[in-house]
Amino acid sequence: MIVYFSATGNSKYAAQRIAEALGEKTMSIEDGVYDITLEEDEHFGIVTPTHWWALPIPVRAFLKKLNLKRSGRHYVFVVSTYGTTPGCSGEETRRLLKEKGIRLSAAYNIKMPDNWTVTFDLSDPKKVARQNEKAEVNIDRTIAKILHRKKGNYMNLKTPYAIYPLTDKVFAKVRSTKNLSVEDSCIGCGLCAEKCPVKAIRIKDGKPVWVRDRCALCFRCLHHCPEFAIQFWNGATKKHGQYTNPNVKV
Repeated sequence: MIVYFSATGNSKYAAQRIAEALGEKTMSIEDGVYDITLEEDEHFGIVTPTHWWALPIPVRAFLKKLNLKRSGRHYVFVVSTYGTTPGCSGEETRRLLKEKGIRLSAAYNIKMPDNWTVTFDLSDPKKVARQNEKAEVNIDRTIAKILHRKKGNYMNLKTPYAIYPLTDKVFAKVRSTKNLSVEDSCIGCGLCAEKCPVKAIRIKDGKPVWVRDRCALCFRCLHHCPEFAIQFWNGATKKHGQYTNPNVKV
């Protein structure tokens, strides 16, 4: 079983590639299934983006609720997709699983286009295509290690877990929904409210409004908006474009 969370398709695509190679099934953590039973010798993989050098809010919540039933030997691994660094996402996963009595066998990372368009410019299709071509190579290398059931931490550019309390405090402020805004081009389609992983958006008078003080800040609403009407930090994201993985159906 390969479980994943994906806002713009990168982690979903990586999960699908890995699952196909292993002959396993995939499941989105947003399906709300927390009781999982593994067959003898089955893989259990977690494929996740990296948000602010750590796990995304929905992934963290999923792992805290996870009830993994198993007997015998199993290979448990995490794969973090990232743009600049996977941060301490591997170590955070290991600690959360340890609380459940589950031992993490291996941790991997795959560099892919970073959807944090406050900083990263994804407006050039050719540049993004080159990034995804390189990602294919990294996915293949990761699959090869998983097939051989390698054990250990294979994450590159990781950061010490000691910085997590600090970065998480900063992240809590940055993911204030006051930082998100809607432009007049919004057509009130409701896709943002429908797809928000933490149900932070509702449609009121034909326009999206944020009904929670904080969201997951996954940028799913921003990147999937058909009119590119949702922006962050007063339009800091506007010039850098939108992104969804080209291999995943929206």
